[in-house]
Amino acid sequence: MTIGVIAKIPVQDGKGPEFEAFFTELAKQVRANEPGCLAYQLTKSRTEPGVYKVLEVYKDQDALTHHGGTDYFKAAGPKFGAVLAGRPEIEYLDGIG
Repeated sequence: MTIGVIAKIPVQDGKGPEFEAFFTELAKQVRANEPGCLAYQLTKSRTEPGVYKVLEVYKDQDALTHHGGTDYFKAAGPKFGAVLAGRPEIEYLDGIG
């Protein structure tokens, strides 16, 4: 069963370009190295200033677990910390069909 993830990420005023730049690099690594990650897309809210959402779909739980354990994802932690305006909200979803 596929697993969806929606990560709501609040970013500090003025830090959007910095966040977008390092996240774009992270996404390139995810797409190149994680065949079990079927979708990994950063989006920006049209209604909430400074809020980004990452839309993710994984083949299964093993693929999601692998994603969180990669060196490049772990290395992104301090970069996230430098731009966050609050705690991210993570929602996990079960695929249907």
